[in-house]
Amino acid sequence: MTQGRGREVVLITIRLGDGRHETPDRVTLSPEGGVHGDRWALGKRKDPDAQVTLMDARVARLLASGAAPLHAAGDNFLVDLDLSIDALPVGTALRLGSAVVEVSATPHTGCKKFVDRFGRAALDWVNASTNRALRLRGINCRVRSGGEVAVGDTVAVA
Repeated sequence: MTQGRGREVVLITIRLGDGRHETPDRVTLSPEGGVHGDRWALGKRKDPDAQVTLMDARVARLLASGAAPLHAAGDNFLVDLDLSIDALPVGTALRLGSAVVEVSATPHTGCKKFVDRFGRAALDWVNASTNRALRLRGINCRVRSGGEVAVGDTVAVA
């Protein structure tokens, strides 16, 4: 697979709840807890297919456009990587640092918080039928094997 880009972790976000985020330089992932410290592990309906979210950093930069912080989308990892269905079909294993995640079939389509932060037009754009295969909103993953992930780590098909 030729990506033609840096293929690295650009930003890490831990969602604390109530719209609050932390952006550490390093996190731990585990199959039981997802991204340690993230609200996913505290949820009542922990969907293992939505443990970890990745979004293309270029799309996040476009949406934020200097009007919102880069972490505003709330995805655990902003990555410099083509997340399209053609590049990463469901079931693809990705190595982030020393952890491995697997692309799940659960679509990542945005929520009310996404609309509040970027507007309805942004949500409509990322979810437009002509853009759906590009996965502009990002992807959901499950943790296959735990490990450490740091900003700057390479993202590669495992």
